[in-house]
Amino acid sequence: MANDHSYAALMGDLVRSESSEAIDALHDHFNNAVDRQNDERRPALASPLTITLGDEFQGLMLSFREAAFAARAMRLELFGHGIECRFVIGAVSLRTPLNDKRAWNMMGPGLSAARAKLNDKRASSLYRFSFPSDPLLERLLDAIGAGLTAIERRWTETQRSDVLAALDGLSATDIAARRNVSVHTVYKVQRSGELDLYLTQWQAIHEALAAIDRKSGGG
Repeated sequence: MANDHSYAALMGDLVRSESSEAIDALHDHFNNAVDRQNDERRPALASPLTITLGDEFQGLMLSFREAAFAARAMRLELFGHGIECRFVIGAVSLRTPLNDKRAWNMMGPGLSAARAKLNDKRASSLYRFSFPSDPLLERLLDAIGAGLTAIERRWTETQRSDVLAALDGLSATDIAARRNVSVHTVYKVQRSGELDLYLTQWQAIHEALAAIDRKSGGG
């Protein structure tokens, strides 16, 4: 039976994985990141995130906003291991039955557009979006995604650690105590890591995707 429901496709692939010297560690980190999101986002998954060719994954989610949370979580987890992964979040409609066991053997409008966006090696952004029916929204979200990528690539290890702690809900006081430094030092690191701008850009993405979810009846 055909399935006319709209879904949020989440796809990703590792950057320059073929040149990695520690392929076993890369494989383990990638599998762990995918498995973690399948566990943590289970209520929002229509078809689980599935690794396809070793360095690529794909899945279908019921919420665009949850797809963005999953992409960011995977990106930052892998980033901590020195691994880059590019992502695309795209609007798709299935014309075949939903496979709720593995994200394989499904077809429908939007899937090829999302895949093409992911495979565009000319773009340096790690956060990409595919909304063929709304090209203006797609361009705006792509621009924000490029800005997020640029901020992340400028982080030092300390900046990355403090931003991750803030995303996990830790206050500057908590972070200072954990690092045995002053609160002022934490604030300085967060400012140099552009935490406020980073959070503002993510908030814009989340609000835009939440509005799409409301229109489509998604999570």
